Amino acid sequence: MAYRFVCLPGDGIGPEVMLQANRVLMALRIGFQEQPFGGSAIDEWGKPLPHHTLEACKGADAVLLGAVGGPQWDGAAKRPEQALINLRRELDVYANLRPAVGDGVDLLIVRELVGGLYYGRRGTMEDGTVFDVCEYHPIQVERIARRAFELARSRRGGLVSVDKANVLDTSRMWRRVVTEVSADYPDVDLKHALVDSAAMLLVMHPEEFDVLVMENTFGDILSDVAAGVTGGLGLAASASLGDSGPGIFEPVHGSAPDIAGTGKANPTGMLRSLAMAFEHGIGEPELARSLEAAIDVALEKAPTPDIGGTATTAEFGDVVLESLEVPVS
Repeated sequence: MAYRFVCLPGDGIGPEVMLQANRVLMALRIGFQEQPFGGSAIDEWGKPLPHHTLEACKGADAVLLGAVGGPQWDGAAKRPEQALINLRRELDVYANLRPAVGDGVDLLIVRELVGGLYYGRRGTMEDGTVFDVCEYHPIQVERIARRAFELARSRRGGLVSVDKANVLDTSRMWRRVVTEVSADYPDVDLKHALVDSAAMLLVMHPEEFDVLVMENTFGDILSDVAAGVTGGLGLAASASLGDSGPGIFEPVHGSAPDIAGTGKANPTGMLRSLAMAFEHGIGEPELARSLEAAIDVALEKAPTPDIGGTATTAEFGDVVLESLEVPVS
């Protein structure tokens, strides 16, 4: 298949779970190349996002990312996480999709990814006060809202917009813009929820949600909550999409340095992210469904230690490859 994937193994267990994604790509004869990224890139190239890595990503059809970070870079001036934040900004992947599925739950969190606290002004004042500014422009809110409405329209037609409009001016603007956009989607049932009550409902009644849309920091937190109530971070995938250019597809777990090199890492999140790349990155939904079905078989036959089994990362990947059926076009 004439697609171009760029794989960024990163740090910790990143290379181990990425290897299983690479095996699937090779089995499907999809071209890919690996590039340095994160802490490993700092060690080799002196920067977390080398220029040649960025250029390769810009020319790809989809970017796969393993994980970044580790204790050896804690407190350093150059941090692995800077690579991810800069790559998101360079590719303008403003829409982060975080599905959470399991035990009667099937929801999707749509997180605005290139605005808010993580990209706002920050600094330290002379008296020692430190500040981080949460900033949003209405255009940023409108485009993530439209993406969320479109996704809700393609699912069960329910959208909850999460904010803190009783306290924050950014949230009041957010609520106003989302409400204005809703006029173009009369077939989608829009509700608004404050972030604290939304968090409680996610824990107590996650089955009530279809699609949720929210700003960057709220999305970072609540998407992990949703992953926790449906099996844990080791199983969760994500897609970060823009309006043009390649998306970034990555598991939501960290680099887990404590188990790196032991063969215990669960590659489910990475492989599900690859499935999202097939659907949202290269427009091959049947291939995505085939891979998801193979992952389900592996979860049943070869669970890793984090979910009560004894299979190694590679053994899990073996079952996925054995079960993978390539759709005939």
